[in-house]
Amino acid sequence: MSTPKKTAGSKVTLAPPAKTAESDGHYRVYWPRTRRRVSLKPLAKRPQNLADKKIAFLWDYVFRGDEIFGILGKALQDRYPGMSFVNWAEFGNTHGSDEHQVVASLPGRLKELKVDAVISGMGC
Repeated sequence: MSTPKKTAGSKVTLAPPAKTAESDGHYRVYWPRTRRRVSLKPLAKRPQNLADKKIAFLWDYVFRGDEIFGILGKALQDRYPGMSFVNWAEFGNTHGSDEHQVVASLPGRLKELKVDAVISGMGC
């Protein structure tokens, strides 16, 4: 097997295999990655301490979030006194048929509910 060799642009070529009657031994392949289209942005400021903070749970309604968020919330409240939560049902499905509307409404809803941080659960 030949090792890919990167050439100009995003093309990759393979060293030619032994020639056969069916081909001249050359194959055109392309590098599967593209150039970065979005520049990196700095992370949002993080709270120094989670005590007395309001945390929103967001969920895509896939892998057991309805169970996991209850367990996670209890463990976080034990560790950070005064922490409160906004249930995932308050926001809707972040991966459903209305996901664009749900995600677009998040900044306003989070501000309206005075949320300090978000835990977003995704099923894999």
